[in-house]
Amino acid sequence: MKIGGDMYKRFKSHLQSQLNDIESAGLYKNERTLISPQGPEITTSDGKKVLNFCANNYLGLSNSPELKEVVRKTLDSHGYGMSSVRFICGTTDIHKELEQRISDFFGTEDTILYAAAFDANGGVFEPLLTNEDAIISDSLNHASIIDGVRLCKAKRFRYTNADLEDLEDQLIQAQPQRFRIIVTDGVFSMDGNVAPLDKIMELAEKYDAMVMVDESHSAGVIGETGRGTTEHFNLLGKVEIISGTLGKAFGGAIGGFTTGKKEIIDMLRQRSRPYLFSNSIPPMVAAAGVEVMKMMEAGTDRLATLRENTRYFTDKMIENGFDIKPTQSAICAVMLYDAKVAQEMAARLLEEGIYVIGFYFPVVPQGEARIRVQISAAHKKEHLDKAIEAFQKVANDMK
Repeated sequence: MKIGGDMYKRFKSHLQSQLNDIESAGLYKNERTLISPQGPEITTSDGKKVLNFCANNYLGLSNSPELKEVVRKTLDSHGYGMSSVRFICGTTDIHKELEQRISDFFGTEDTILYAAAFDANGGVFEPLLTNEDAIISDSLNHASIIDGVRLCKAKRFRYTNADLEDLEDQLIQAQPQRFRIIVTDGVFSMDGNVAPLDKIMELAEKYDAMVMVDESHSAGVIGETGRGTTEHFNLLGKVEIISGTLGKAFGGAIGGFTTGKKEIIDMLRQRSRPYLFSNSIPPMVAAAGVEVMKMMEAGTDRLATLRENTRYFTDKMIENGFDIKPTQSAICAVMLYDAKVAQEMAARLLEEGIYVIGFYFPVVPQGEARIRVQISAAHKKEHLDKAIEAFQKVANDMK
């Protein structure tokens, strides 16, 4: 065994080798810098204006004048940050109002706020379940759910994406466990498909299980009034746990939440580590969240525009011969299957003024590379037409 020497020199060489492998495989992720507010048209650091089709800005609220005005007023009334966690001195009246409004919106009993939706999912399982219990998780669930499950000692079961027969098999295997919970995304972020929540609930009833739904990509998008998959399937208030984010349709800033049965939320306040050991979200973010909830209650014009935009873009892309996964959300997966093709196509589209990102392993399964196009209520028809034309031009250029 070698004693002495510079450990980091060897570790650096190890990391550099791995990074070189990632880059040579065409899988290296480069970040593009923006110098403008988020919106349908953005400006990159080289001064180029491009159309943005890869943000989660579903309702077009990321640069909303109404939200910015609320933020300005809250900065004056409540300051910038809390400098504390919730149970010490990090709770304001605005945090409590937002939690109540989220509960009212989803038809649940109580809500707890987190710094991010990743924290909400990361902190939900360990305080509630032990090695006597079971978590049955969809194979395409978000990484935050996967990590949350890993932090918990409950027995783990995994079923094929939205496959009800496989889910039933896993529920049968989980019967010896004390408590069982089925966990699913409401909308799966890479494919855009909606979980069959009605059938999942039937199986949960049959095999005595609870249900948790992550509505991050479905709240504000799915359901008659944007209340997510529980509204879409007429199940408002029926599932035990819903998690979600303020960082997508609900303003596009930061912050997550878990909403559901009162006793579950009470226990999370007592024992959920990301909640107990993370600063509160800034009051201005909470105030913007309250304003978004008011907007959602007031009308569905933005939601109607989003759906019309999504239908138009998807139909036109299919007419032009693109392989598009079926979607019930605002996510349009343009399937290319090869990682390098996805990278090259995204780069060429940027040259045409269309900002999109190629997704490939490990974000999606091997051989399932795609460009994920995300539609916003802020997109105009001319934006959509320009994107469709650019996709066709680049596809023809690349043969």
